[in-house]
Amino acid sequence: MKERVQKLMAQANIGSRRECEELIRQGRVRVNGQVIELGAKADPAEDTIVVDGRTLRVEEQRKIYIALHKPINVLSTDEPHKSDPRRTVRDLVPIKGHLFMIGRLDADSTGLVVLTNDGDMAHKLSHPRYRHTKTYRVTVYGMPDAKVIEQWERGIHLPDEGMTAPCSVRMVKAERGLSVLEIIMTEGKKRQIRRVASALGFPVRHLVRTHIGRLSLGDLKPGEWRELNEADVKALRTSDPAFRSVRPARPVRPANPGGPRPRTSRTSRPTRKRQNERK
Repeated sequence: MKERVQKLMAQANIGSRRECEELIRQGRVRVNGQVIELGAKADPAEDTIVVDGRTLRVEEQRKIYIALHKPINVLSTDEPHKSDPRRTVRDLVPIKGHLFMIGRLDADSTGLVVLTNDGDMAHKLSHPRYRHTKTYRVTVYGMPDAKVIEQWERGIHLPDEGMTAPCSVRMVKAERGLSVLEIIMTEGKKRQIRRVASALGFPVRHLVRTHIGRLSLGDLKPGEWRELNEADVKALRTSDPAFRSVRPARPVRPANPGGPRPRTSRTSRPTRKRQNERK
C-alpha cells in the first residue's frame, strides 16, 4: 500500500516527520531513481526509496511506548550542545534505536514525557492542530483572581509568536502567597506557561506535567520510566474530557474601514412604474 514517503522515512527511524519532510525539500530523497517532491507516495514492498544514497528499509517493528518522569535539569533532546554537560532524556532510557518524543519539557520543569518509535502517533499527539491535551500542576507566586484566570484561559499575546491558544486554568488551592493551578493545554510554545504567568504578574515557582491525554504520571519518581501497556496507550491517545468545553479561538476579522454598508430596503428602490413616470 502506498503511503507518504516522509511517513515511511519516519517509520524507518530516519528522523521526525518534519525532519524527513526537510530532506525531501532538499532533494535528497529518490523513489525508483527519481528525485521526489513533498507529498509523494510510495509502496515499500514495490518501490525503491533512497535517502542520501542509502536504500531505505522499512521493516515492521514492535511499537514501543515509554513513560518517563523527566527530572529537573535534564534536557528534552537526544543530544545536548557540545558545551552543555547536562544529561538528556535518552541518557535515562537505555533503549537502542531512534525514539520520538511526545511532550518536550524545558530543563527547569519536571513531569511526564513519552518516548516511542511510533512516528505517526508522535506526530498526531504533538502537533497543536490535533488539539491533544497535556495537563500541568503549576505553583505560582501570588494569588491570581478570576479576571486574571479568565484572561489566561482566553489567551495572551507573546512577542514574536502571537496569541496563545485557549486553555483551561483551575485554581486548586491558594495559601501563604502561593497558588497551585491545574492547567490543560493543547499547544506548547517555548516555555509558554512560564512566559504567560510572568506576563500576567504571577511567576512560576514549580511546574510538573501530570498527564498527556488521559495517561497519568502515576507514581513514577523523577528519573524512573516504564513501558506502557495497551490500556496505557489508549489513555495516552485520549484527550482530557474536561477540555471539551474550551472552544478554539476564532480569527478576528478586521473592521470595515469604510464602515458598514447601508442596507437598502426593497421599498426604497425605485420600481419600474416610478422609473417610467420619471421618464
